[in-house]
Amino acid sequence: MVEYSDAAAAAAFRRLVHHLQQRTDAQNVDLMGLAGFCRNCLGDWLSEASEGALTRDQGREAVYGMPYTEWKAAHQSAATPEQLARMEESLRRNRELGL
Repeated sequence: MVEYSDAAAAAAFRRLVHHLQQRTDAQNVDLMGLAGFCRNCLGDWLSEASEGALTRDQGREAVYGMPYTEWKAAHQSAATPEQLARMEESLRRNRELGL
């Protein structure tokens, strides 16, 4: 396994967050369906990694660049049955992998 520094990991995380903030067309349901995680997951993981320094809502706000409710109202479209089915299959795979 390749080793990397915490600084490199933090820089990559910040770049990913910036990318997702710019690509509001990439819907969370599509991210979940394809990769098994979305912006909410990243925000929750950030909150967990902060060991109490950030609440779940604060973690999500850091990822979205605004409160989640504002992002949702401005950018989230209704999910199609196909998107929801892909997401459910992806979540099933996550459970099988212990993620």
